[in-house]
Amino acid sequence: MALRRLRADLHIHTCLSPCGELTMSPRAVVDAARAAGLDLIAVTDHNTTENAGAVIEAAAVTGLAVLPGIEMTTSEEVHLLGLFEAGADLGPFQAEVYRNLPDLPAKMKFVDDQVLVDAADDVTGFCPRCLFGATLFSVQEAVRLIHGRGGLAIACHIDRDSFSLISQLGFIPPGLGLDAVEVSPRMSAAEARAAFGPFGQMPVVRFSDAHKPEEIGAVTTEFLVAGPSLAEIRRALAGEEGRQVFTP
Repeated sequence: MALRRLRADLHIHTCLSPCGELTMSPRAVVDAARAAGLDLIAVTDHNTTENAGAVIEAAAVTGLAVLPGIEMTTSEEVHLLGLFEAGADLGPFQAEVYRNLPDLPAKMKFVDDQVLVDAADDVTGFCPRCLFGATLFSVQEAVRLIHGRGGLAIACHIDRDSFSLISQLGFIPPGLGLDAVEVSPRMSAAEARAAFGPFGQMPVVRFSDAHKPEEIGAVTTEFLVAGPSLAEIRRALAGEEGRQVFTP
């Protein structure tokens, strides 16, 4: 099977994330991703997957591939990306996340910023949960939960001085089983390795962590794969059968 290079931005928030701009609607995300020349994106809202399906539907006839995902906050306040295959039933996974997200109402200033929408950008509701809070999962438990649902677990913005494994724990726990580490847009992969070490030989990726449309695609990672699927991304991260990762 022929391999081709795909440009991917696998860390994008929508208007459901309390820190995401209200302009990050499904159609706006898809339009911005296409304008940036992306082949593959992932929707990774804080502690929720509930807007991912709308973005997948909005992209259905555009040629843009979309993976559902999540940016989980662990009990240590470490951020982890969970990426899943398109079409995966994430209902049980999301229910488990919500059961382990403290039942605190979102402050009113955040409730209106946690917008549930459909593929046509129509508002369908507001998430009343405190999505910006920490779950009760430890880092190890969060990785196991993501893997248990067939997902990839990636440590977010490893170079940041807050909400990263290194900032919160001071190190990457041995045997954690991460599939990759992500470096934020402020630093190149080479600079991160020089500053923090080789990350235990784990693959390094960079994505935009976009919170507004103009940020989508600002930083990408390219994958040499057979197609835009989670299975192929997994194989590229593992370096299997010619698949590769190209991180700037």
